[in-house]
Amino acid sequence: MVYALKVFKKTSPNSKVTVYLGKRDYIDNITKIESIDGVALIDPEYLKGRKLFGQIVCSFRYGREEDEVMGLEFQKDLLMASGEIRASQKNDLTKMQERLIKKLGSNAFPFIFELPKNAPPSVTLQPGSEAQGKPCGVEYSLRVFVGESMDDRAHKRSSVSMGIRVIQFAPSQGQQGRQPCTVVRRDFVLSPGDLEMEINLDKQLYHHGEPIAVNVVIQNRSNKTVKKLRAQVLQCIDVCLFEHGSYKTPVVTLDTSEGCPIPPGGTLHRTYTMTPRLGAAVADRHGVALGGRLRDEDTELASTTLMANPDDRDGFGIIVTYLIRVKLFLGALAGELVGELPIIMMHPKPNPKKLPRMDSVAFETFGSNSVDDAGQDLDRMKLDDVDE
Repeated sequence: MVYALKVFKKTSPNSKVTVYLGKRDYIDNITKIESIDGVALIDPEYLKGRKLFGQIVCSFRYGREEDEVMGLEFQKDLLMASGEIRASQKNDLTKMQERLIKKLGSNAFPFIFELPKNAPPSVTLQPGSEAQGKPCGVEYSLRVFVGESMDDRAHKRSSVSMGIRVIQFAPSQGQQGRQPCTVVRRDFVLSPGDLEMEINLDKQLYHHGEPIAVNVVIQNRSNKTVKKLRAQVLQCIDVCLFEHGSYKTPVVTLDTSEGCPIPPGGTLHRTYTMTPRLGAAVADRHGVALGGRLRDEDTELASTTLMANPDDRDGFGIIVTYLIRVKLFLGALAGELVGELPIIMMHPKPNPKKLPRMDSVAFETFGSNSVDDAGQDLDRMKLDDVDE
């Protein structure tokens, strides 16, 4: 059986600098983020006494690109890591770097960058159907360029910019969290008795695409009538840059009159199942948080943002959480009764796999003129066998 090491490759417009990455998704384990390692191939004649530098840039866009006029910018770029890429860094190489250097020759220089542990995860806010330019959100890019110093202005013709993602996965199965439960009651002016609703879930942690069973128990000890019920999964988005930058977006809504009306003295015990996913109902809804897109086809709802220290929330840019909301409708004059429960929704952590023996290297190449290389797969090239 032949194994191929898949490598992402991008070349500068003048074909003098080429960057190779083994992957573009890097896992944030809350206490540490995976190292960003790769290889840069440089034409030695092009350096002419200059140096090769690398940077990891975190871009936070909080406004529409088409509204930027008269020098006004709605984007902040933070330099998360930087350094010179030198030939002397050929110590403690990863398996991927060893194989690439053996294949590419002496002009291939390895690099490794470490992100701070409080770096925000990648997230994108879905733009409107008529929006133009880059969407709002938090994005990362690896930039490699030739210059005299780190502060030099990088020329586009001799630089490479490749988008990457910082993502978080759900804790292990043994850390599903407590069983959420809440009880809400409402008294009525000039009316005896009260209306009580209990909401409980099987667990607190759910994976994307997993159905959520919401157990609802209603006891009507008032003289009002419950006419219908609405259950929702709400995505709560907090844009930390603004004082009033918080809003909630329903990603699943279930309206039902099953078991209703509930008359005075009546009870109801039902389980309602909802599955939040990026389907037709929210695929075009403006402001829905997505998990930092690199291509259109690998987009999913953003995961819950986990923080080791809640005091660092201002540095996260955009924080995503989820709520279960159940609302009882009592009529125009009697009003409503609302109960909410927070949940955690994330992707399961993939099983770690050892790097097998690689018989070849498969390059996934991106256009040299594209800046964010979002979905621009031009060709795939399979090289000769790699000697062990």
